[in-house]
Amino acid sequence: MRRLNRKKTLNLMKELDAFPKVPESYVETSASGGTVSLIAFTTIAFLTIMEFMVYRDTWMKYEYEVDKDFTSKLRINIDITVAMRCQYVGADVLDLAETMVASADGLIYEPVVFDLSPQQKEWQRMLQLIQSRLQEEHSLQDVIFKSAFKSASTALPPREDNSLESPDACRIHGHLYVNKVAGNFHITVGKAIPHPRGHAHLAALVSHESYNFSHRIDHLSFGELIPGIINPLDGTEKIASDHNQMFQYFITVVPTKLHTYKISAETHQFSVTERERVINHAAGSHGVSGIFMKYDISSLMVTVTEEHMPFWQFLVRLCGIVGGIFSTTGILHGFGRFVAEVIFCRFRLGSYRSTSVPLPDGHTSNHVPLTTDNSAH
Repeated sequence: MRRLNRKKTLNLMKELDAFPKVPESYVETSASGGTVSLIAFTTIAFLTIMEFMVYRDTWMKYEYEVDKDFTSKLRINIDITVAMRCQYVGADVLDLAETMVASADGLIYEPVVFDLSPQQKEWQRMLQLIQSRLQEEHSLQDVIFKSAFKSASTALPPREDNSLESPDACRIHGHLYVNKVAGNFHITVGKAIPHPRGHAHLAALVSHESYNFSHRIDHLSFGELIPGIINPLDGTEKIASDHNQMFQYFITVVPTKLHTYKISAETHQFSVTERERVINHAAGSHGVSGIFMKYDISSLMVTVTEEHMPFWQFLVRLCGIVGGIFSTTGILHGFGRFVAEVIFCRFRLGSYRSTSVPLPDGHTSNHVPLTTDNSAH
């Protein structure tokens, strides 16, 4: 009884077979079919390799939402070299929300030589080249995000020539914390002094002939300091053409959450617009000589997430490639054989076209003679 049930089950499974087998004696091979099969297998292998490369790669997904964090502090990372002595310049931040000077005690004033060494010039040239490529190819930013913490530091390398020149510039570097509102970080003549209605700089003891706000921005970023990330102003160098010259940078800061397979950090991206002009009160160009960075905080927050293709999706795409190529090549091969058979059939019919044969009684016969040349002889 069990054997009978097993046999019935086996017969039922055979009837449900969606892949019937054709006996080899009924299968006919051809040279054209072998050529098409070879092309199909080659195409499948090539597309499979390309699909595997896509599966191994990752991409960055950008999501936007309203930034609801108003209480935390904003960190500003600064590394700027000004072509003036440290005792002549001062840096501070004017918070527009409180109309007061934020503390800039976290900044270090270091006397240095403004001209770079050969190795430092090469570093700056490469950084400026990367900046120009980033402006043309925005997708390179995704590569920088994915390679963060793995690439070399973007900080200016130390001098290798041990220059004996006396310091003629001041490197202002460090970080400070400000409120998440619009503000103005500036470097101008004289040290900042407290004032009940704002702030002031003690510039009376500095002659106008010593004004020189040529500067180099080795690094400027907002938020958590992430090695390997290149910011828009990194490597910027400006040479003043006049003693009384103002350099302005209008910055829009966008809070950014970065989540990759290597790191997870909260940082800030920013865009910048530059402007510079000579202060000439007689010509109507008013203002104060110096370097002014006016920043504003965007109300939107960007979440950048590194994503990877799921394995099941990779299998589905792979099956689609294999099945699609087999089906397409089979259809093309069948259509090609049909066209070839039609052409060859017409060619054969044309070779057996009827001919006129004269008969003894003067009539003609349109039938093809059945005799061969040998029988005629």
